[in-house]
Amino acid sequence: MARLFVFNSISLDGYFTDINGNMRFAHNSVPDAEWDEFVTGNARGGNILLFGRITYELMAGFWSTPAAAEQMPDLAGQMNELPKVVFSRTLNHASWNNTRLIKGNLEEEIRSMKKVSGNDLVILGSGSLVTQLTQARLVDEYQFVLITILLGSGRSMFESIGEKQQLKYKSSRIFQNGNVLLCYEGGR
Repeated sequence: MARLFVFNSISLDGYFTDINGNMRFAHNSVPDAEWDEFVTGNARGGNILLFGRITYELMAGFWSTPAAAEQMPDLAGQMNELPKVVFSRTLNHASWNNTRLIKGNLEEEIRSMKKVSGNDLVILGSGSLVTQLTQARLVDEYQFVLITILLGSGRSMFESIGEKQQLKYKSSRIFQNGNVLLCYEGGR
């Protein structure tokens, strides 16, 4: 059975996007070869990337460009080749390479994908998906990268979560650039 992972960056003051809905702050860290190797290695494998419409449009708008291929050729190649699913009621077409558009019931679709897929499912960004799937207790593991920046305001990943959920600590890792990876098992 496939597992569902959330992988998101968070500022020190708890935001996963800035006030304009942008996640670029996560890519402005101090150069660190270990961090770069981790990011590239984390994108390898047979995972299926899951997005909501807003994050999908941001990701497709960058990773499919010549600038992405020039700046981060290995990572751009992996992002473009990995299978992707975008969940949206308003999007009519998903043109990014290897992307499937799903307009159906999010929870039902994820339950089905977890049963059928041999690959793990990974949500990047997509706060509304994270909130809905957290509320449904379908997230198996959260991987948060704490970025050493204070944004002052923005959007919390769990701003409308509803009820409290206790997560179980799994592991952590500190990088030379100050980023900290925190891994937790999902609430049950």
